[in-house]
Amino acid sequence: MGDSIKNSLFLELFAGSGAVGIEALSHGARQVSFVEKESNCLKLIESNLKLVEVGEHRLYKKDSLQAIKYLSQGGMKFDIIFLDPPYEKDLAKKSLLSLSVYDIVAPQGIIVVEHHKKEELPKGEGSLILFKQKRYGDKVLSFYKKA
Repeated sequence: MGDSIKNSLFLELFAGSGAVGIEALSHGARQVSFVEKESNCLKLIESNLKLVEVGEHRLYKKDSLQAIKYLSQGGMKFDIIFLDPPYEKDLAKKSLLSLSVYDIVAPQGIIVVEHHKKEELPKGEGSLILFKQKRYGDKVLSFYKKA
């Protein structure tokens, strides 16, 4: 994704520590939005952001599936959406479905889903199509774009 991060609007769903979004900021993302429902995780993200002092960001204390609808209602569009939901709870599939219904992906945008290798994701969901997968041990990164 290297160059595609520069000047992008980046969304990290299921943000946890915010490491991926902070990395995006350090690679020149214009703005990163972090979505996390756990207060302790949000405090950690805020703390980590203060340490690196890079870029514009927004924090949303919301369930990631609800946040997709919320961001859609606000007219938001993202160039890159990264999600790493808890494994084997079907949240990756549910998130893809929600992302296909509530169109928050920019026209040339991509979605990156980190999931367990045992979790099969669809080749397509609504207007989204799988175009690449990379395996790292028990993890898989699945890349989607608009058809």
